[in-house]
Amino acid sequence: MKSQGHHAGHRSERIAEEVRNEVSLMLAGELKDPRLAAPVLVTEVRLGAGMRTIRVFVSLSGDEAERATTLAGLQAGFVRHELVDRLHLRRAPEVIFMLDQTEEIGNRIESLLRKAKTPEAL
Repeated sequence: MKSQGHHAGHRSERIAEEVRNEVSLMLAGELKDPRLAAPVLVTEVRLGAGMRTIRVFVSLSGDEAERATTLAGLQAGFVRHELVDRLHLRRAPEVIFMLDQTEEIGNRIESLLRKAKTPEAL
């Protein structure tokens, strides 16, 4: 019984990596949606229980409005449909694109730390 869970963990890691690769390939030029003109980097993929949902974390450039437009373009059903075909999935999972803000949060923390270290001018 224990080994079954172990294999399931490796399977979901493998599938998450395949999803990341396929979505990256699609974003590298296969998607013709004008909303996806800005560079999009897939940073992480997380599979939900039973692979009913796939969360794809992306790093986007541009301002708030451009990011919202790009996310809207990503949410279109093409990616979901393509993943089912390419990965031979029995069920079409819900694909949710989420903005990865890790870098922004890290930069903000770094900025605050720099300010804290700088002696205030008297």
